[in-house]
Amino acid sequence: MVASESPTRVAAPGLASPVTPGIRRIFLANLVAQIGIVVTGGLVRVTGSGLGCPTWPECVEGSLVPVEGQAEAFHKWIEFGNRLLTFVLGVLAIAAVVGALRMRARWRAEGSAPRRPILLLATVPLLGTLAQALLGGITVLTGLHPLIVGAHFLLSIVIIGGCVVLVHRAAEPGDEPLRRLVRPEIRGMSIALLVTSLAVIVLGTLVTGSGPHSGDADVSHRLPFDLRTIAWLHADAVLLFVGLIVGMWLALRITDGPAPARWWSHALMGLAIVQGIVGYTQWFTGVPWVLVSIHMLLACLVWVATIKTHLSLRARGPVPA
Repeated sequence: MVASESPTRVAAPGLASPVTPGIRRIFLANLVAQIGIVVTGGLVRVTGSGLGCPTWPECVEGSLVPVEGQAEAFHKWIEFGNRLLTFVLGVLAIAAVVGALRMRARWRAEGSAPRRPILLLATVPLLGTLAQALLGGITVLTGLHPLIVGAHFLLSIVIIGGCVVLVHRAAEPGDEPLRRLVRPEIRGMSIALLVTSLAVIVLGTLVTGSGPHSGDADVSHRLPFDLRTIAWLHADAVLLFVGLIVGMWLALRITDGPAPARWWSHALMGLAIVQGIVGYTQWFTGVPWVLVSIHMLLACLVWVATIKTHLSLRARGPVPA
């Protein structure tokens, strides 16, 4: 008898079988890689390597790769490394779409309705990577204009959010109607967390665009905001965000909320505390590039934990016995 390659859970009649573990790992790899490109992009910026490859799509006129004797010295390798990672993102993004199409074909062969949200979400990394490549070229051609550089980062935040939802939906048993697991007040607090988290990220981007790290030593144009004022606004938004996190953490424990949501709220609180410490430390130590890079990584992780906390307040499938 030939061993079955189906997932361990057998689909109920009329329901699609779960996404296979291998394809879920591809989706997760996309999420990790999208966070990685934010970190390497931040490294490009804080080391002043934004114009290490002064042309696009070539690194230097007449060559796609750095050349010996190039005036940008070691900066060319940092910028080229970041560009190279974009190709890795492209491969992973294509793999995600192919994986989703394979699952769609499998579901049709089973006679079950294809899970269209999986396929739609699987296109997010690919479309996002293409948009990032185009925006990266505009960034170079505009001489690292702070608005374009900031948009580059914010687009990554949107892509990361889409990847988080993709990974989460792929782990669900199907596309059955949602079951709300918490009170409406807690769901409202979760939405407020998402909105405040986005506000913190946007204000943090404005702080960076007004600060000393332009991405290249020869670039002097910055956003026309007073750095101290915009940093205070960012800090105020962070305090509101932390307050909402504490409120969510307490509410989930008082009401005995779902275990995954409690776990993610705990992780979110820990990440936010560390992020706050790093943020204040970098401000009082002159914004050193190492701390700025860590701050960007933590911003992505906080964003992931915020979305996961929200998604964990609901479930799909039959009510457990």
